[in-house]
Order: sequence, then structure tokens, then C-alpha cells
Amino acid sequence: MKKLSTLLVAMLLVSAAFSQGVRKVTADKIVGIVGDKIILRSDVYNDILDRQRRGESVPPNANCYIMEQLLTLKALVLQAEKDSIIVGEDEIEALLDNQVRGFIQMYGGRAELEAIAGRSIYQIKEDFRQSFTERKKAERMKDKITEGVKITPQEVKEYYDKIPKDSLAFYESEVAICEVVLYPKPSRELELLAMDELAEYKKAAESGTQKFETLAQLYSEDPGSKESGGRYAINRTEKTWDPAFIQNAFRLKDGQISPVFKSKFGYHIIKMESRTGDDAIIRHILRIPKITDDEVNNAVNQLDSVRAKIIAGTMNFGEAVNKYSEDESSKFTGGCLQNQSGGGLLTMDQLDKDMVEFLAKANMKVGEVSKPNVFTEDRTKKKGVRLVFLKSRSEPHRENLKDDYDRVASRALEQKKDAVLEKWFQSKIPTFYMMIDDDFKGCETMSQWLQYAVKNTNN
Repeated sequence: MKKLSTLLVAMLLVSAAFSQGVRKVTADKIVGIVGDKIILRSDVYNDILDRQRRGESVPPNANCYIMEQLLTLKALVLQAEKDSIIVGEDEIEALLDNQVRGFIQMYGGRAELEAIAGRSIYQIKEDFRQSFTERKKAERMKDKITEGVKITPQEVKEYYDKIPKDSLAFYESEVAICEVVLYPKPSRELELLAMDELAEYKKAAESGTQKFETLAQLYSEDPGSKESGGRYAINRTEKTWDPAFIQNAFRLKDGQISPVFKSKFGYHIIKMESRTGDDAIIRHILRIPKITDDEVNNAVNQLDSVRAKIIAGTMNFGEAVNKYSEDESSKFTGGCLQNQSGGGLLTMDQLDKDMVEFLAKANMKVGEVSKPNVFTEDRTKKKGVRLVFLKSRSEPHRENLKDDYDRVASRALEQKKDAVLEKWFQSKIPTFYMMIDDDFKGCETMSQWLQYAVKNTNN
């Protein structure tokens, strides 16, 4: 049997009914059974077709590989049900909502999605419900099987020593960085100017002298939607949206334009294009009041005082983050930046361009806290001032236990969990009722499954 960690990650992708296009799957020949869980021929071969559509290389034995994934999934689900592992309906509903929102964004709107799918949003969610429930049950079962697995330093060293030296990963320089961020507040005069500008845009759009999308392309300061005329597909329940933005959007009827309002990004007007329940297509125009040198200098002076307290030892950096930092994304990590997988080590290409330029010029030593430096956010173009704490920095190097222990330990732990899963499957496969279609009898990688499968008499 192949590495189960690889299979278990991959099998989460197999059960999705749509990957590059939304399509209906019709029931067809049963090619596998584990207990009372069935596998259809379409489950296997539609996945292969999807991979081909995406331009991925498909090995000659892809059908064997995918079938083994599905057998693994069904076995875990079957055992999860025997062990009374519960997956809440609210949890599945949230996953389904998130999936549908992704499709709506991909295809440009709710109506477009339903037209391509030939099904309503409700029907699409129902198509996914069983596969999402099975995925979550399989995850929970896997966690239960491996929950007691730990790794010792000696086991980590033994794992590392077995890696061929010419196969060790090469890592670029990485840094761990924490920051205290202040966003200078614009003067009331410049706030009023932004509000007046938006009021004029609203008047022009409502009178029909200019189209709202044209105004957004000309004047909006939201780089994420400017080119599309301020267009977004939004959902009332999605937590990533600013609350003020969502509240003002969902007060509108189709075709209406909101009053000028303030969010954490600046000032907006919103036009409601179309709305169905908690989903809507909107356009908006964002204006960010200009920040003058006076406001920037005030923030610099405030952070100078904070830095003095840190250096004097009357306040540590974490306390400074909790008390002063206005950056929501890092406030609950002690101000420390994180990579996409949630770790604290970042390569230079994972930092914003102002941070890269600052580190290149500042020549900071590990453990130092910088003087206040001014920056502009890459995404929002919002101006801020920050103190930077260089927690650690590594030089480019081959993987070793001194610098990369956590990485090596994580892989060693996964390998140990794989072994536990492998042993679990070896003991459980003989206890399951299984049928595997003759189409797969030549799959060498599935020998452990095939030897316990009953002969298919339905051909």
C-alpha cells in the first residue's frame, strides 16, 4: 500500500464533484464496496478526466491509484461510523457554504453558476453533502487512530540520518519577524474631502450621467476590484468581509446605491447589482483619505516612545503589541508574521516589498528592535508606521538538525503516523466486506485489498 499520508491528502480532492467545471455525475456501474459503502465507476474515471482538463500528467495506472484512495476513504468512514464518530450538520453546512461561495466567485455569480451546473444552489450543495460528510469522518477517524503517536529526539535523529546527504533540502535565508503597527489617522478635513468625492460619484451614477462601474474604474482605490468596475460576489455570513461593508451592502435593493459610509479600509459607496438570500453581486468605490506628514510624524513619535520602553526593559515586545498594535492579522500572534502554513519562518519573497527594502538597509541583528519605519501595505495601499523585531534569521543552508529540527521532526512524526495507519489497515482490511470490480484486478498496488475482496458476480 502506498504512503497513507499521501493517499489521505489526495483522497480529499477525489470526492469533489467539480474541479474545472461544474457538472452532474450520473449513477453507473458499482466497481467497489467496503462494508455498506459503494464506489461508482464515475467516481474513479471522472477524477481522471478532471486532471486531464487541468493539464496534469496522468500516469497509466491512475485508475488504480484513485481506486485505492477511494477504498481508503470508505474504510475510514465505515470505521468512524462503527466508532460513533460524530460530524455536526452545522460543520458540514459551513463547508458546503464555503465551497459554493468559491464556485460563485469562480463563475462570476450565483445565476452563472446555476446556469453552468444546470442545478440550483440547493441541489449543488446536496450533490456535495455526502462526499463532504465522508471526508470529515475520514479525517476524524485518521486523527483518532494516530492521536497517541509522539516522536522522540532520538527518533528524529534516526530519521534524519537515513536521508541521503545529496537529498537534503536547500533552504534560502529565512526570518522570523514581529511588529508593532500604527496606522496614522487622516485629518477631519481630508476625511470630509473623501466623503464629498463619493457623494458626487453617487449623484452622477444615480442621475445616469456616468455608469457606476466606469466611476469605479476611474476613481476607486481598491486594487482588488478597480479593473472590474468595483465588482465583488459577497456572502452575508462570510467573516472575511468588513462588518460595516456587509451591513451597508445588505440594506440595499437591486439597483440601489448606498450612502457614503466608513469601513476599516476607508470610505465607500456600494451599488447592489443583484441579491439572492445571503449571496449578492455588488460594485463599490473606495476612497482612502490622504495621510499628511504631520499624521505620520505623530505615529513615529508614539512608536519612538514605545521602543524606548522596550529597550529600557519596562515593557516587552509582546506587551507592546497587545497595547498598541493596530494590525489585526498579527495582533493575536504576538505581532509575529506567519507563512501560509501557519509557521513563523518566512523567506524574503513572502514579505512585503517595504519590509524587504527595510531589512536590506537596516542591517539589523537578531534580537534587535528597529526604529519606527514608514511603509505602505501592498494590497490596500494603506500607509502605516511600524517597529520591527528580528526574532531570528538563518543563512542559506542545507537542511540540518540544528537549524531545521522542527521541520525534520514534523516529517518524522508523519512517517511514524503513516506506519501506525499502515498497521491499522493491515489489521482491519480482512475484517471488512469488500468487492472490487475485475477492471482493477491487475492493480499491483492494491494487492492488499484484492486478496480479501470477494469475486464480483454482477458482470
